[in-house]
Amino acid sequence: MFKQSQMLIPTLREVPADAEIASHKLLLRAGMARQLASGIYTYLPLALRSLQKIQTIVREEMNRAGAQELLMPAMQPAELWHQTGRWDVYGPELVRLQDRHERSFALGPTHEEVITSLVRDEINSYKKLPINLYQIQTKFRDEVRPRFGLIRSREFIMKDAYSFDTTPEGLDKNFQAMFDAYTRIFTRVGLNFRAVEADAGAIGGKGTYEFMALCDIGEDTIAYSEEGDYAANLEKAEVVYKPSPKPAGETPAMEKIHTPGVKTIDQLTETLGVDASRIIKSLIYRIDDKLVMVLVRGDHELNEVKLKNLFDATQVRLASAEEVLAVSGAPAGFVGPVGLADEKTEIVADNFVQDVYDGIVGANEADYHLIHVQPGRDFTVSRYADLRNIMEGDVCPRGGGVIKFARGVEVGHVFKLGTKYSQAMGATFLDENGRSQPMIMGCYGIGISRTLAAVIEQNNDEHGIIWPVSVAPFHVHVIPVNTKVEEQRRASEQITEALMAAGIEVLYDDRPERAGVKFKDADLIGLPLRITISDRAAQEGVVEVRVRRTGETHEVKRDELVTLVKDLLTRVDRTGAELVHA
Repeated sequence: MFKQSQMLIPTLREVPADAEIASHKLLLRAGMARQLASGIYTYLPLALRSLQKIQTIVREEMNRAGAQELLMPAMQPAELWHQTGRWDVYGPELVRLQDRHERSFALGPTHEEVITSLVRDEINSYKKLPINLYQIQTKFRDEVRPRFGLIRSREFIMKDAYSFDTTPEGLDKNFQAMFDAYTRIFTRVGLNFRAVEADAGAIGGKGTYEFMALCDIGEDTIAYSEEGDYAANLEKAEVVYKPSPKPAGETPAMEKIHTPGVKTIDQLTETLGVDASRIIKSLIYRIDDKLVMVLVRGDHELNEVKLKNLFDATQVRLASAEEVLAVSGAPAGFVGPVGLADEKTEIVADNFVQDVYDGIVGANEADYHLIHVQPGRDFTVSRYADLRNIMEGDVCPRGGGVIKFARGVEVGHVFKLGTKYSQAMGATFLDENGRSQPMIMGCYGIGISRTLAAVIEQNNDEHGIIWPVSVAPFHVHVIPVNTKVEEQRRASEQITEALMAAGIEVLYDDRPERAGVKFKDADLIGLPLRITISDRAAQEGVVEVRVRRTGETHEVKRDELVTLVKDLLTRVDRTGAELVHA
């Protein structure tokens, strides 16, 4: 029997000052987590029970999909990361350390290198493939700005899986099995989610989807169409380009004008009285080891992920002030493409720059701009591509309709890695003809602790958490109004034991607190059902059952209580599942 007086559930009345979002506030207020250091948390008993339930759901669906569980070390030798080249390019998020012999290690943010080395050393024949291996483990990433509690932390719990196949068709099959498993997992935990096309980022690979829990505090923007099933992360969303008709008449000759101190798009539109769509932003980027000028319309935003993919680059960053001056002879804000292109500096542009027939650009001279500029006539672009962020109202790239935006938190990610890691690390197999071939890999991750936070973020009200049945720490909160009344105490214990015997998880509030305090804590903790035992339990054999999600109450005879509780839990769980697809 779980008695509340004996459990570590340190609830708080006040909202902690550093908690910004609902899930972070409620995890702290409901006595579920405590911060040890920035982005590092202790999971207290209630949170751990929910985390274990999420893990159980994940294990059931991963096993159902044919994956096998193992457990790899968190501490990874630097040599493995050097084999893939990621030691130098992963960035400062990689937690690096040395042992007493000055050998370099990393605390694993992910395990592509470790799993590839394991499979490389243990499997060498097509007869032992395909295989899909997964683990649930603590991961480490030195986030530059940990925030939002468990949404973005430096130490977190993750499920990561890796498939190894002999053919692209085999990878497609494993990928679809994981995609379907993830759909079942996030449905079962009670999330309102959507699978969206995404960029693979530092892990690499093609054919990538993120599973996004929809909520207003989401750090990611999702572009979607209501007229179809298209959804993509803002970094990945394609922008449809159709050329605009050329205006009648010729564009006047290019002219230089004096624009002292006018550097930004807003300043130009105000000073010149023009629409931002006539201005061509000229941005200089360092892309790996070369400098590139990138052009986008003034009313559009450059998408750095698309730029990186265009050049198949490892690193992309804005050029420094010194680099900008060396290339253009002018400070940022007055840089432009006219007369700039040479063998050292390539000019690329977003597709929509082609539609600017009477444009405005920097003159490559401080305090001056050029007007009446026309691409193709006044400067040359080496290649046009989709380089901008999609916008609300843009045409959906699949099936028509218009794009709308939503916010989301990434809780899962599935990648088709291909041979990126197997080739780098020599993970090969002998095919039916005895020829050596690189293994074809997939990678599949779920943020377990982030999923817990996302569930709370989507399921709460002004009083506290509203747990879906599937991941609630307990199913039922049994509360005697007054534990000093022997009949209430005895009835509460008997009811708790009867519910537990029926397989129902119960938290029994045996604390000698006022009823109002107990009810407030019950709403804050947010278990699906609350059973209140008053004097009527002894006098009339009647107790009150309250549904946390809807507030509905039922008065029921004690001998009918277990049946009602089972029925209510089933109905509440079904309601939660229906909400996922609303």
